[in-house]
Amino acid sequence: MSDNVKVKFWRSTLKKVIKSIALTAAASSIFLAGSVFAAQKIAVVNVQEVMSKIPQTAIIMKKLEDEFKDDKAVLAQLEKDIKYFQEKKTRDGALMSKKEIAGLDKQIGEKYREYQTKGKAFQQKTGARQNEETNKILALVRQAIDNIAATDKYDMVLEQKAVVFSKPESNISDEVVKQVSKLN
Repeated sequence: MSDNVKVKFWRSTLKKVIKSIALTAAASSIFLAGSVFAAQKIAVVNVQEVMSKIPQTAIIMKKLEDEFKDDKAVLAQLEKDIKYFQEKKTRDGALMSKKEIAGLDKQIGEKYREYQTKGKAFQQKTGARQNEETNKILALVRQAIDNIAATDKYDMVLEQKAVVFSKPESNISDEVVKQVSKLN
């Protein structure tokens, strides 16, 4: 699994989490009416920003990279083998008999099927582990948000993306980063 695919997966996972938080915040705000907000102390937090800044995210990425490096190496070798056989067919195909070409095509097909099977299993395993680890980090973030909300007596904490406008002093993202970073 390439680094680009991992980054896309993390972004996709974070976007799903953020969307669920935003929908929850939006739904809860529908039930509250104008004058109720005036008496409440409200904070906003950018969960995606928090996740990108805390050291636990980098540690988990490294841990997962190490955990799956052998599987990744197997896939990389299969890619090289497929490419080698394809180049050999292109380069030497004119000099090869039909039987040799058919044998080479068979090898390419077998390697490709093996690559597809192992690649799919790899993606499923890494995806499950990334979700598991992301959920652990999100639990820490939620805990920090709850602690800050209780300490600073916030009535409500909303996802920043669900809010059209907020004063900079109502953003607690940096406080959340500090608190989660201490848990490292």
